[in-house]
Amino acid sequence: MVRKAVIPVAGFGTRMLPASKSIPKEMLPIVDRPAIDYVVEEAVEAGITEIILVSHGSKTAIENFFDGHPELEAQLEAKGKTELLERIRRPLPDGVQVISVRQGPPQGLGHAVWQARQVVGDEPFVVILPDVLVDGDGRGNDLNNMIRRFEEEGAAQIMVEKVPDELVHKYGIADLDGTPPQPGDSAPMRGVVEKPAREQAPSNLSVVGRYVLPPEVMDLLGDTPPGAGDEIQLTDALATLIGQAPVEAYAMLGRTFDCGSKEGYLEAILHYSLKHAEIGDAARALIDRYQA
Repeated sequence: MVRKAVIPVAGFGTRMLPASKSIPKEMLPIVDRPAIDYVVEEAVEAGITEIILVSHGSKTAIENFFDGHPELEAQLEAKGKTELLERIRRPLPDGVQVISVRQGPPQGLGHAVWQARQVVGDEPFVVILPDVLVDGDGRGNDLNNMIRRFEEEGAAQIMVEKVPDELVHKYGIADLDGTPPQPGDSAPMRGVVEKPAREQAPSNLSVVGRYVLPPEVMDLLGDTPPGAGDEIQLTDALATLIGQAPVEAYAMLGRTFDCGSKEGYLEAILHYSLKHAEIGDAARALIDRYQA
């Protein structure tokens, strides 16, 4: 049973400077919630009960968000703001906990994931990159689908989505062993090609930043030498895994928002504003006004 999720949050978020100089990029608000809250909600809805943040000493604001705040709670209670109080007092459902480990000097995504090895232990686990928000948009929780597929078939799962052919050079692209999967389904992989030229791309399916992995990946990461950028790369460990065990590309049903970029962050704000129960109509009116 998959119940643990590793979320690397130690990066400095240079694409979102200068805001990320003092505010962790994962805490930048999407409407009235920090981005990390959407990511954790996605994990919890998929059945995850243990969130492992691989963090940095400058990012305690993330841990604090999932902790209590007695002074604020007392003030909200005194003012009779019971609905808001409940949201502040209970940032996580019962039975779900957040654990934080430190990465130390950054040495790549693979190194960050490896820091959680003692907490993960001998269990399968999920890796979620917090820069990317995934919204099922009424079509279900893709991460939950990946976990169910892993538990039924025993194959590691890597989420992918279609990108325009002219943009494949910006992404890690899945190399498939056969025909591409239909949305909501998976297909065997032969590897991942990092940022290929358009004419050399094995497909137009980009890796999204959601993984369901067996515990053996931790041992592989421990033996993985530095690769691109002189850093320990998760993709290098996955390439080794593909040579030893089945790995599948899962074609997502929902849509993604790259909140590590200014354009993607703005798109996420617009998207979630339109869906927001309190301000959806106002957001739609503002968009109409600017389009006029």
